[in-house]
Amino acid sequence: MTRLLLTPLAFAYRLGVQRKLKKAIPVSVDIPVICVGNLTVGGVGKTPVVAAIRGVLAARGMRAATLSRGYGGGAKGVVRVQPGTHTTADVGDEPLMLAASGESWIGRDRVAAAREMQADGVQVIVMDDGHQNPSLHKDLSFVVIDATAPFGNGHLLPKGPLREPVIDGLARAQGVILMGEGDVPAPVMRAASPVLRGAVEPVDAMPEGPLVAFAGIGRPLKFFDALKAAGADLREAVGYGDHHVYSEGELKFLHKLASHHSARLITTTKDHVRLSQPEQQRVLAFPVVARFEDASALDALLAPIITSASK
Repeated sequence: MTRLLLTPLAFAYRLGVQRKLKKAIPVSVDIPVICVGNLTVGGVGKTPVVAAIRGVLAARGMRAATLSRGYGGGAKGVVRVQPGTHTTADVGDEPLMLAASGESWIGRDRVAAAREMQADGVQVIVMDDGHQNPSLHKDLSFVVIDATAPFGNGHLLPKGPLREPVIDGLARAQGVILMGEGDVPAPVMRAASPVLRGAVEPVDAMPEGPLVAFAGIGRPLKFFDALKAAGADLREAVGYGDHHVYSEGELKFLHKLASHHSARLITTTKDHVRLSQPEQQRVLAFPVVARFEDASALDALLAPIITSASK
């Protein structure tokens, strides 16, 4: 019944997205822009993919930097994120997490941010999200899809998790990155874009001893399953909403829960950067990286970008 009531809202949302994309005239800047987006809300492993692509470009000698909206941060204008100086309250969690492994910028106005990054000497922009934002011209667009749950119930917001119709989003992508194990979804098979298989893998060995996990991400269960798959002695797990800001009472509860199990607390790197420095000392992080099954396929898609940026 609830879904039926939400149908008119989902239809209105679809019309709004389509109208915005149709009317927009994307602005081009003089450096290549790669967009790494998705078709659904919730965690699909997009941010690790962004970091991995930036890393590939950096290894080819490019000064590549990520560009994020800075969701949840209060900083105004265009900002180059500085770990140790900025907090998640300033720039948001994902940009701060990306800044730990490379160059990271934020800017709600994507065009203004791209121009400032270019003026500062950035050679390639890797945009974290923005597939449905048409303001800035993209030279290469990837859509990241979770192979275990590609499109949810198949409905648009707020009736389902889709940001836009699948066929529309795939039509604007030059590549699909399918994360995790699972068959290639039928709409992806029908699309002309090449499909790259990827996975998120732990950076370090799993900490020994009992653990209590918590996460405030799009799909906390996915994180908890990853811990178990990596061999964690997981006693309990507590999930929160995406970008959750932990209160003193919630952290007290989590520490008490861990103490009850004689365990240590562990969370995602995205959650870890949202904690205060004293809490970061008390809580373990579980860093992950994105790996591609066929690195040469990614290299082939990035080759024209590298050539353009080298001119």
